[in-house]
Amino acid sequence: MEKLVIEGGKPLSGTIRIQGAKNAALPILAASVLTGGSVTVENVPDLLDIRVMLDILTALGSKTELSGHQVRLDMSGLNSSHIPEELMKQMRSSIFLMGPLLARFGSVTVYQPGGCAIGERKINLHLTGLEALGARIEEKGSTIVCRADKLVGTDIVLDFPSVGATENIMMAAAAAEGRTTIHNAAREPEIQDLQHFLNAMGARIYGAGTNTITVDGVREFHPCRYRIIPDRIAAGTVIVAAAATRGNVTLENVNPQHLTSLVHVLRRAGVQIVSSGDIMNVQCHSRPKRVERIVTSPYPSFPTDMQSLLMVFLSLTDGLSIIKETVFEGRFKHVEELSRMGADIRVDLNAALIKGVPRLYGATVEATDLRAGAALVIAGLAAHGTTVVEQIHHIDRGYERIEEMLAKLGAKIVRKASGGGSI
Repeated sequence: MEKLVIEGGKPLSGTIRIQGAKNAALPILAASVLTGGSVTVENVPDLLDIRVMLDILTALGSKTELSGHQVRLDMSGLNSSHIPEELMKQMRSSIFLMGPLLARFGSVTVYQPGGCAIGERKINLHLTGLEALGARIEEKGSTIVCRADKLVGTDIVLDFPSVGATENIMMAAAAAEGRTTIHNAAREPEIQDLQHFLNAMGARIYGAGTNTITVDGVREFHPCRYRIIPDRIAAGTVIVAAAATRGNVTLENVNPQHLTSLVHVLRRAGVQIVSSGDIMNVQCHSRPKRVERIVTSPYPSFPTDMQSLLMVFLSLTDGLSIIKETVFEGRFKHVEELSRMGADIRVDLNAALIKGVPRLYGATVEATDLRAGAALVIAGLAAHGTTVVEQIHHIDRGYERIEEMLAKLGAKIVRKASGGGSI
């Protein structure tokens, strides 16, 4: 096991290029199953979750090659639709393979997926969507078997705009007979990226980015080359880190339109943010103001993935702020860790009341999930003294060597084997 050791209290400064989007890359890699040929995907972040997805595809018979930030896939030898249980339990995003494998083979066997413990994340919307397209689903314990002699387009209304369910239905419907319309679809930028990739392979999909997506099924898909969008959560992490440390940071390879809700909140707190093309500059030279109320909700509202990171920033503002979490009920586990660093936060059901303090102090803390881990890193950067963040395998699921990324901005942060000393 490894840990991050951080010497805090230093404003971040400099320029950094943001990685490709993990949450776009994973469903796109899964969608490549639909073609019987080769696919090249560029701007892919080198992350633990990406490697698990490639391991799964290799186990199913495909040829995979990760070189730098480019993935080459040859799906001509794909010969199985039974995802190995030990791999599926490592990553929740393995569920994205259900739709495309069902479309290609007429059957797929999966298991309840693993991932971060941030609350109940049922896959019932995935299953009911595939059932509507003609799948027969059998569940035995943790094993789920889906079969379909033929997938047929239909109207599907999602009870909740689930990103994963929207994407799984899109991929299966792309190969179904006739037209599928997904109502109350998720609107995230990653949904739009998946649409563009599928269409580059020959699919006919319209409406991604709105709450109604139309899919006209096609019989064949062809090879393509595609470039992943920038990671809006990785960009948001750097933005919040710059603000929390009262730094001056320039980000390259970002899409400011994907960050509107975060930028709006930070500007209300007094952070200066300027955008030009795919470049953003973030400056915060004095103690920020409180932000009265933030509510997490599906895109384009404030993202749940940024909630824990924003909480660190708000814990250093002047006044009382409130965050209401409406997406995942288990997403306040970082509060106890932040309190050990001197934060003044009280949780009341699904709301966190954050009373700003003048400073945080270094402590030994534990990452409980991916974004909570990143939040603790930001807290360590802003804190006085030394912070040790343990259980950082969670962080590696979503950030490409986070310590190297932040060191480029002047952070004093190193990765050590657990049991190692300080900087």
